[in-house]
Amino acid sequence: MENKIREIIAEELNIAIEKVIPGASLEHDLHIDSLDIVDIVIALEEEFDIDIKDKDAEKWVTVADVVKCVKEYK
Repeated sequence: MENKIREIIAEELNIAIEKVIPGASLEHDLHIDSLDIVDIVIALEEEFDIDIKDKDAEKWVTVADVVKCVKEYK
């Protein structure tokens, strides 16, 4: 599941998956803005058939946070 989440993030940002490591900061390392977060949330929701609450997505700081959140919804 973690690899699929990393793949989705890399695909949505159009970056190499090697950059999408657990400790990578979404804002500082991957340069994600609020529109990117929306796109990632939608892609994750579609892939895993879940409904991520905005308040949960707002707490994401690192890739590991995204993975943890998706796992909690599954």
